[in-house]
Amino acid sequence: MKRAIQTHSAPAAVGPYSQAIELDGWIFCSGQIGLDAGSGKLVEGGTEAETRRVLENLREVLDAAGCGLRDVVKTTIFLTDLKDFETVNRIYSEHFEQPYPARSTVQAAALPRGARVEIEAIARAPRSVP
Repeated sequence: MKRAIQTHSAPAAVGPYSQAIELDGWIFCSGQIGLDAGSGKLVEGGTEAETRRVLENLREVLDAAGCGLRDVVKTTIFLTDLKDFETVNRIYSEHFEQPYPARSTVQAAALPRGARVEIEAIARAPRSVP
């Protein structure tokens, strides 16, 4: 049976979806953008600030699910401009350790709330590993 993951430490969903869903120990995290959980507004400071907040938000959702960034097995990064790839990649590498998750990066025409960066993730909760 699937279970919704919800935390007030990350921004509330801006539509009819869950922050994450847990099913059989797998955690499927919805895409996070650089929203401040308190104000619900996009952080200022451009791509770098947004990327840092995205990963912070993702970390909070994973924590609510009983796991962390170390448990992520796959991410998808959405950028409105692939010219931001190097900046996002540098910050991403500060948050993940080897072996790094499998990853895809795509350019999107637009993201919610005018965001420049969105990252979704799939993780496996440690308690689920035999």
